[in-house]
Amino acid sequence: MNATPESSAVNAGPVFVPIESSSTERVTIPRIEEQLQVGKQTLETGRVRLTKTVHETREAVAIPLLREAYTVERLALHEYVDEVPVTRQEGETTIYSVVNEVLVVQKRLLLVKEIRVTKQQIRHEETQTVQLRREEITVERTAAIPTPERPA
Repeated sequence: MNATPESSAVNAGPVFVPIESSSTERVTIPRIEEQLQVGKQTLETGRVRLTKTVHETREAVAIPLLREAYTVERLALHEYVDEVPVTRQEGETTIYSVVNEVLVVQKRLLLVKEIRVTKQQIRHEETQTVQLRREEITVERTAAIPTPERPA
């Protein structure tokens, strides 16, 4: 199969070129080579629309609370004592002694009364209305925008 140099770009077969040389020179014959370049491009295949909706509801919430209350109890004793009693603790009750000095033939301490202060923890629930939010997202698919034909 003989071909001319002009048709060798189309013909992928061997190329025969007549050489007019009687010398031993080296002759270089150009050849054609194809190279591949690969690329990529973004192609839109569809669209979506997201819609966010916030729903609000009011709900009653029971909240446990703790408060302290004190009960004061006064006891009249009218007992003579030799020295002032110290403040003491009996469980959750703190006892403070109150004394008077009384003049008698001899001086003695008369325990007049005790004040008892008791600490109590009282639990109760209080209901409050609070605002709660809930979000909802809706996805809506739309058609793709037509694009020109891609080259092959």
